[in-house]
Amino acid sequence: MRSVRMRILATLVVLAAVGVGGWQLLPSDGEDGGTITVGTTDAVTSLDPAGAYDAGSWALFSNVFQSLLTFEPGGATPVPDAAERCKFVGGGLTTYRCELREGLTFPSGREMTAEDVKFSFDRVKKINSEVGPASLFDTLDKVSASGRTVTFKLSSADATFPLKVATGAGAIVDSTKYPANELRTGSGVDGTGPYELSSYSEGDRAVMTPNSRYKGAVSETGRPVELRYFKDAARLNSAWKDRRIDVATRQLPPEVLADLTPSDADQRVSEADSSEVRNLYLNTRAGSPLHDTRVRQAMAWMINREKLAADVYLGTVDPLYSLIPTGIIGHTTSFFDTYPEQNTRKARELLTEAGVSLPVRFTYGYATGRGAAEQEAAELKKQLEAGGLFEVTVKGYEWTDFQKRWANGKLDAYGVGWVADFPDPDTYGSPLVGTDGTMNTGYSSTAVDRLIQASQQHADRSRAIDDFREVQLAVARDVPVIPLWQAKEYVVSSAAVGGGQYLSDGTGVFRLWRLTWI
Repeated sequence: MRSVRMRILATLVVLAAVGVGGWQLLPSDGEDGGTITVGTTDAVTSLDPAGAYDAGSWALFSNVFQSLLTFEPGGATPVPDAAERCKFVGGGLTTYRCELREGLTFPSGREMTAEDVKFSFDRVKKINSEVGPASLFDTLDKVSASGRTVTFKLSSADATFPLKVATGAGAIVDSTKYPANELRTGSGVDGTGPYELSSYSEGDRAVMTPNSRYKGAVSETGRPVELRYFKDAARLNSAWKDRRIDVATRQLPPEVLADLTPSDADQRVSEADSSEVRNLYLNTRAGSPLHDTRVRQAMAWMINREKLAADVYLGTVDPLYSLIPTGIIGHTTSFFDTYPEQNTRKARELLTEAGVSLPVRFTYGYATGRGAAEQEAAELKKQLEAGGLFEVTVKGYEWTDFQKRWANGKLDAYGVGWVADFPDPDTYGSPLVGTDGTMNTGYSSTAVDRLIQASQQHADRSRAIDDFREVQLAVARDVPVIPLWQAKEYVVSSAAVGGGQYLSDGTGVFRLWRLTWI
């Protein structure tokens, strides 16, 4: 769910973790060290890495926790962070080993150990939170720790495992502060990232100060930062206009984004390509009004992405016609090839063949306060109801409630943005359309699962292209999900703040430490 954000969208290379040196963070020179305030509509589901798999939570995690690996700006190959070095052992891509960096200390002053790393991975799988990242480690069979060495045994070859280790799912926690079998409650965080969480108010703000004890891949500390969370885009825009925040990102209203201009002397504007996508997910389970594949195919014939992008988003997003977005290796246009235009006649023929009563009635859920989700829902309802084929009841839910509803299979259809976990097509495969994937549509295809597993066996990711093309063809045929649009990345900052263009990039890391006063 994390974002590939800058124009340097990653092309895939051989996954080989390369050792790099670490540095102790020191305060930067210049200015008075005043806090930089960043506003966003992203929400934090949990402060516990075992209980969150969303963009808002992982943005925070990448600053207050360390993983064994991380990504350099624009990089496609993970590099050591909490680790000194990592590599696959043997030629089967089933054993992955890391040597832990010395001298990493938690806020309590206790030194991080290999046992803490094992504990962190084990509890993600053991807790298996309904909105957590356990599904990301579906190939992880066993973790062992000896001295400063951590060894991961995989159930099948998985060349993408190092990329998964580098995400928020791989965040390392203090084993003396987190329960092994349940999520930690409260507002405390015990990690070893570039920042310490000084204070946190749910739904309001997270105050962070540079961690003077940090050692890892980041070479220079940033300023103190305060993340402020807004319930909707309008409130974020109001805070930006009133200059109550220094940086605005994810997500100002479409009409504001459409009018942004880099020539404005009062602000700095960063607009870049992104591989964040928005999809319409469909409940395929028996008993769902969308269970029959032909009903879902009929829905695919009714979607007009160009109108959605133009009328609701004012051209600030691009229509998307496949599971894997433009800029990621393996991208195709399978939905355009199969459903090239809105066609009520073809949709009606499919529904007649399915023998269902018309109109097909179902509910469409969305998260309130997330960009233009409400307006998008209204437009999709209008498109789907054309010709009297469908009757759509639209309902908005608070973000955490919304997550739990789709995780429990309580929604017929739901619109969700997906921000890439890492720069590889695999992040659009198993989590979205694999059996028991995080989007929980109930979809299960032996052929798709086999293709995803086959793609993970290629260290040279270009060799996985054919597998992912077949996956996308299958998804266009079975329609457990309908791609809607691909985002652009916008970061707006005051003229006094630099580094906004580096805040997020093709790696999923949210680099608050790159922000600075000019």
